[in-house]
Amino acid sequence: MTVHLELWQIISLVISVIGAFAAGGKLLLIQFDKRLDTRFTSLAESADKGDKELRDILKQHIQAENKTNDQLINLERQMLNWKADLPIQYVRREDFIRNQTIIESKLDGLANKIDNAHRKGE
Repeated sequence: MTVHLELWQIISLVISVIGAFAAGGKLLLIQFDKRLDTRFTSLAESADKGDKELRDILKQHIQAENKTNDQLINLERQMLNWKADLPIQYVRREDFIRNQTIIESKLDGLANKIDNAHRKGE
């Protein structure tokens, strides 16, 4: 069995084969492009989601830091008030001993006067 092909048939066969390969290649490239687009879209969405989560976490940390700063300011104010009230409410040991000694010496002097008045009255 022999197949006889003329030149124009061979040329059209070659062109058809090249066209089929070109169409197949074009389809592969279109699918590849669609797949890349899908992949980049999903990557962009996940990056946006990650950015949003990171922003939310940073906002929470900033709010916690602001709350902590407010607490520290309140604590500092309380400490300053305590330092201002301390000299009014606090009696030093030396001051107490000196005042107690003065009171005891006055009581001793009063006791001596009472003893002397009692002896003169006898």
